[in-house]
Amino acid sequence: MTSDDPVRRGGREAQRRRTRKAIVDAAVRLSADGATPSIDEIAAAADVSRRTIYMYFPTLDHLLIDATAGALNEPPVEEALADPALADDPAGRLDALVRTLLEHSPQSLPLGRRLIRLTVDPPASDNREPATPRRGHRRVEWLEQACEPLRGTLGEESFQRLISALTIVVGWEAQIALRDVRGLDPQAEQETITWAVRVLVEAAIKEHEADTDRGNDD
Repeated sequence: MTSDDPVRRGGREAQRRRTRKAIVDAAVRLSADGATPSIDEIAAAADVSRRTIYMYFPTLDHLLIDATAGALNEPPVEEALADPALADDPAGRLDALVRTLLEHSPQSLPLGRRLIRLTVDPPASDNREPATPRRGHRRVEWLEQACEPLRGTLGEESFQRLISALTIVVGWEAQIALRDVRGLDPQAEQETITWAVRVLVEAAIKEHEADTDRGNDD
């Protein structure tokens, strides 16, 4: 059996995946309370060497970004949006989305703050290092899924404008502003975000109806 044997290569790949997972899991555990662990602390918790960590992650910030993203396991959004009673109710679907996300914010928001810091002010890198990942892609997917009943009604351009507007009021950035700037408690925060979401949906629908009426008049 040669070193290029597929079975042996598969075993090495599996070992690399396990090692990488152990490093990320250790970083997740040590970061859970919002602290910033050192490479030495992560290496000790993962039972690997510093050199091993740098084989997988070029900088501590790259590791923390990966760990933060991995720790933010998707809340049961799919389940919340699968309620048959909300199938044709975009505002209700958005309410369910907001409620689900905020229920998980005690765990996710501290990590979200870290991810925002790391992606707004990313570590310096050269062409050899992986690009800093763009945050928020899942948020956009969830918003589009929640608003799906409106896609055909509004038309794609208006639909995408609504999603862009909703991105401003649903997510960690909005929560941080409402908590840090406005000083709202979790209940007031949810009420405010839910109100803003409904206002945006209603405005998009009214704008579409007004455009349709003008078109009919012409």
